Amino acid sequence: MKIIEGGVCAAQGFKSGGIHCGIRKNRSKRDLALILSDKKATAAAVYTTNLVKGAPLTVTKSNISDGFAQAVICNSGNANTCNANGIEIATDMCNLVASAINIDAKDVVVASTGVIGEPLSIEPIKNGMASLAESVSVDGNLAAAEAIMTTDTKVKSIAVSFEIDGVECKIGGIAKGSGMIHPNMATMLVFITTDCAISAEMLQKALSSDITETFNMISVDGDTSTNDMVTVLANGMAGNAEITAEGEAFSNFMKALNTVTVHFCRSIAADGEGATKLLECKVEGAQSLSTAKSAAKAVICSSLLKAAMFGADANWGRVLCAIGYGTTDVDVNKVDVSFKSAKGQVDVCKNGAGIPFSEEKAKEVLLEDEIDILINLNNGEFSSTAWGCDLTYDYVKINGDYRT
Repeated sequence: MKIIEGGVCAAQGFKSGGIHCGIRKNRSKRDLALILSDKKATAAAVYTTNLVKGAPLTVTKSNISDGFAQAVICNSGNANTCNANGIEIATDMCNLVASAINIDAKDVVVASTGVIGEPLSIEPIKNGMASLAESVSVDGNLAAAEAIMTTDTKVKSIAVSFEIDGVECKIGGIAKGSGMIHPNMATMLVFITTDCAISAEMLQKALSSDITETFNMISVDGDTSTNDMVTVLANGMAGNAEITAEGEAFSNFMKALNTVTVHFCRSIAADGEGATKLLECKVEGAQSLSTAKSAAKAVICSSLLKAAMFGADANWGRVLCAIGYGTTDVDVNKVDVSFKSAKGQVDVCKNGAGIPFSEEKAKEVLLEDEIDILINLNNGEFSSTAWGCDLTYDYVKINGDYRT
């Protein structure tokens, strides 16, 4: 397996594009993206667990209920959530794509991201559809990635090549996510494409299994979005024998998918609103997987711990505090804690109690932009990893006037 160029267009038969159609006031920002497969693809998706869901999710879920899709359209700048005519707008978006590229409207995945509760006019999308369709190309990855961004400061894209039974396959994607990021699924928009041949049933199984260890383990701010989802389209154009059951081929596909999703976990967490540091919490020695996950999530979600990391303060007590309220099957008298970065590692807690350490060394370690929080519960064989970011003044600034 190796990292390759191309992002969402890396796999055979996929193209994408993005334009500014007028949803966003800033004409320098793209606000409408399209991803297209040359042929109908098997499709899988996972959706936000928030009871308040954007209309596009309802329409997408209906459209891909047969396990197939051929295109993805996504606008930024407006979430199309809590609108009386939201379903109508999302359906119209699918119809516009279908007319423009001559496919069935039921084969379109539709997504929106941006402000909640603001009316969304179909006119800018309708007027821009011809230009959007013309923009689609095998070199359109960057344009599409930019068009789905909201408060993101960095484009999020990756692709990898891998082998299935000696046949080269490719998988890649684009993502957006910066604020309103919190488990459980979904907490961002992620669009993944692959030319691997895999049945819709196994594709859904792969995605649903993967997110429990990846996207469901990210938190930026504790708010679970209303609109977000992860979709995968697999058009089979690599020519491998279709994966229809578990086995070596399915395992290899899972590894490739996981490489893509972990990359997005790290890049989304690192680009959290106002963030200056990526936090990766690694828990080992847990009595069960659920305990390991709960401990890692609790630490990553702790506002006090996140603030301490912003200040490069080795306040390890906040780690134990989070473990204490976030888990039950833990012997707090066995817990070890360390902080690690490119500048080295500093051990701060042993058997649930503080140990002598250099504050100067700890400060040096925590001033880096990627911090590992290492926790050993010394109580079992299970482990888990969660991703987050520090909490800064800029988070409040960004969200204080996000709508206006």
